[in-house]
Amino acid sequence: MSGTFVGMPAFPEAARAAVADARLRGNLRHATHTIRAKRARAVAEVSDWAELREAGKRIKDHTLRHLDRYLVQLEEKVTAAGGTVHWAADAEDANRIVVELVRATGESEVVKVKSMATQEIGLNEALEAAGIRAYETDLAELIVQLGDDRPSHILVPAIHRNRGEIRDVFRERMSDWGRPAPEGLTDSPAELAEAARLHLREKFLRAKVGVSGANFMVAETGTLVVVESEGNGRMCLTLPETLISVVGIEKTVPTWRDLEVFLQTLPRSSTAERMNPYTSTWTGTTDGDGPTAFHLVLLDNGRTDTLADEVGRQALRCIRCSACLNVCPVYERAGGHAYGSVYPGPIGAILSPQLRGTASEIDASLPYASSLCGACYEVCPVAIDIPEVLVHLRERVVEGGPVVREGNKVVLKPAKGHAAERAAMRAARWAFSRPGALRTGQRLASRTRRLHPRTLPGPGKAWTATRALPAVPPEPFRDWWRRTGGGKEGGK
Repeated sequence: MSGTFVGMPAFPEAARAAVADARLRGNLRHATHTIRAKRARAVAEVSDWAELREAGKRIKDHTLRHLDRYLVQLEEKVTAAGGTVHWAADAEDANRIVVELVRATGESEVVKVKSMATQEIGLNEALEAAGIRAYETDLAELIVQLGDDRPSHILVPAIHRNRGEIRDVFRERMSDWGRPAPEGLTDSPAELAEAARLHLREKFLRAKVGVSGANFMVAETGTLVVVESEGNGRMCLTLPETLISVVGIEKTVPTWRDLEVFLQTLPRSSTAERMNPYTSTWTGTTDGDGPTAFHLVLLDNGRTDTLADEVGRQALRCIRCSACLNVCPVYERAGGHAYGSVYPGPIGAILSPQLRGTASEIDASLPYASSLCGACYEVCPVAIDIPEVLVHLRERVVEGGPVVREGNKVVLKPAKGHAAERAAMRAARWAFSRPGALRTGQRLASRTRRLHPRTLPGPGKAWTATRALPAVPPEPFRDWWRRTGGGKEGGK
């Protein structure tokens, strides 16, 4: 299992297999519809939701514009509070730092809080290669780990599993990782949760090292924040002697006042709760309270490159609520694995190609993993215009052009397989810039409409394989407008 799913096929191929899985589609449909309905009710309770959304957007945009200053402030405050800050340029740097920190403790196992950043860099695999076993403690992450699976949702990593499948995973694999599942375990949610609690409790009490991410980092005090629903995260954050947090640099917010906005929008957009059951905050170390050693690993891994893109940088506003996944018709049918990244769904379709580049087949295909319906933008609590970024990245894939990779300006070559698309766009540009030619083409198309095929030939065949080719109207709009006097003919 790889955190970045290296070697995955392009999205259309992976999605085709997923769509054919009736059980997967049923699991996804039930879960996403349930979550989206609850979220809609929770958001409707807030009279100033639009204002909160705009405030979150502005806070994030301001922070990203001045990220250099806030990161320096964050480092100063964390260090002053007794923590140690490490800077990681990429996944390799971050994994090396964490492995060295764990080895320095003399321990061979760690307990983990659910973290997208550690999945992104493949930390579990790096620890395993170094002889260190990482135990996931979030219930859904535990299911994924025990099943030798991959997460398929930002908030609910095991959303593609139903209760019966989870019961089978617990029965068959729990004993390989510690305390076995109870005899006669059923698929009752209460029994499954109790089995996980008993299995994890011994790990919490034994572990000397905890690894976490963070939902937010407050620059003015050096405070990290983790929000969760189960309490497992709080056990990992308070019981171990050493805590190592790997956090993307974009998770910074300037002040506690800014944090207050997101503590209202994140729980309603993610779990449809008014507030998270567990909100844990920590600032450095304190004698006799919590870990005695705290290390913060600030992760870049493509984020600075993304920041250099004036259109694409808005993806860094993301607070990982997963609301966009739950309303996306493409995600609902294809599931998360088809995206070939720990960031699935609409946000993954714009974030992964920026963090990883578009050189691979899977990353070049992700900007096309959308119908551009705009539902993702409507529910985003920080107003990321995902359709805008998708179109922007499609242009990058097809046309190439200047981008920033690893801090250097480079010029991408156009991706292979898009020659026909480029030719069609150039032809359209030529026609639209010449009114006479456009008018002649429209009239010719109208007069020959009975001869038009139902499907397109050549490269267009794939498009009409799943869509009806729109019929050409009997006359061009401009001719109709002139003939009817702007629609006034017949008393209209």
